[in-house]
Amino acid sequence: MTREQIRKTEGIIALTLSTLAAFLGLFWLVFILGDVLVHGIKALKLSLFLNDPAPPGVEGGGLRNAFVGQLLITVCATLIGVPVGVLGGTFLAEYARGRRIARLISVLSDIMVSVPSIVIGTFIYAVLVRPIGHFNGWAGAVALSIIMIPVVLRTTEDMLSLVPWTLREAAFALGAPYYKVITQVVYRGAATGILTGILLSIARVAGETAPLLFTSFNNSFFSVDMKQPVASLTVTIFQYAMGPYDNWHAQAWAAAFVITVFILLLTITGRLIIKWRYK
Repeated sequence: MTREQIRKTEGIIALTLSTLAAFLGLFWLVFILGDVLVHGIKALKLSLFLNDPAPPGVEGGGLRNAFVGQLLITVCATLIGVPVGVLGGTFLAEYARGRRIARLISVLSDIMVSVPSIVIGTFIYAVLVRPIGHFNGWAGAVALSIIMIPVVLRTTEDMLSLVPWTLREAAFALGAPYYKVITQVVYRGAATGILTGILLSIARVAGETAPLLFTSFNNSFFSVDMKQPVASLTVTIFQYAMGPYDNWHAQAWAAAFVITVFILLLTITGRLIIKWRYK
């Protein structure tokens, strides 16, 4: 067998194995999504969004407290994480461009993206929960914001780096100070990419459970007091799935379906924005 035939054989084998691996991963993805779709739609009711949880073992009730709590924690996490991530990415792309500190922060950000979320949850537990003496919603928001920051930071840095330097030079030539060049020229050119990164970071934290188990914990009652334990949809799904009641299991499937659709819509929105802006 010639060397060219050996290369073709190796290529066919590699292509076959890669294709099988891709179809195997796709099969489990479709299987999981299909299972959530079938069970979730079957259990989806209007009362799920309008009623608070019923006592254990009692039929009926809903997850209004969990939906509101999840929304509240996610919004607070976004308000904390997005400004820090955007400003950090701006510093790396504009003020620390080419410096050693920029490379160091970029590497640390990449590491933080892959850190297990439960590690972040235990860290915030040690810093914000244990000293206070009780679980609280702000701790959950901070934990989620720490997960969001590296994603927003890296996206902002990459998008700002794509803006041609000649645009900055043109603004400098007109006498504009650097901060106005960034806010009125550079940000406008990279706004779509930064917005996409923000949407993807929200989708990243919307389904997190482990950090909230150690921070905001959960609340069986309706509460918007972020200084106290706050209900969240992901933790409620975990607790209901582990519970012994069929009503809990049905509501957990419905809540999982709602979260899946929400994350799917955010991801599709981000992709559409990228496609519309960058063709």
